[in-house]
Amino acid sequence: MLKVIAELKAANAIERLNEVIPYAATIGLAARREDGALISVLAFRESNIGNYVARAIHGGVVGALLEHAAILQVLAETETQVLPKIVNLSVDYLRPCLAADTFARGRVIRQGRRVANVRVEAWQDSPERPVAAAHAHFLLT
Repeated sequence: MLKVIAELKAANAIERLNEVIPYAATIGLAARREDGALISVLAFRESNIGNYVARAIHGGVVGALLEHAAILQVLAETETQVLPKIVNLSVDYLRPCLAADTFARGRVIRQGRRVANVRVEAWQDSPERPVAAAHAHFLLT
């Protein structure tokens, strides 16, 4: 896995990391570059529904999108040569995440020698109306 990460970083194609992560395929995660920003995408799938009455995506799947987006952002923005290890993740669920594609974008707030601090927001219709946000810390050693 470290070799794949190094190759993708060298090619500036970290969004292709999803291709080698089985969980990403299982829940429908993908990533793309949009105006220079790395955007993670959770494609809508019936299997991700957690509340069938409200047709809302399960909170755990939304949390997985946020964590995944944060990891990709750390890999894209930093010089780390290892897969970041999650220390903690705090998620704020702001609105119902309804049956539609969901997008997330992260930002590395601070990177030290051993820890990176990342903020991520997820949205469906507009980035100005987030459905969830997260703050995460990753170990880089």
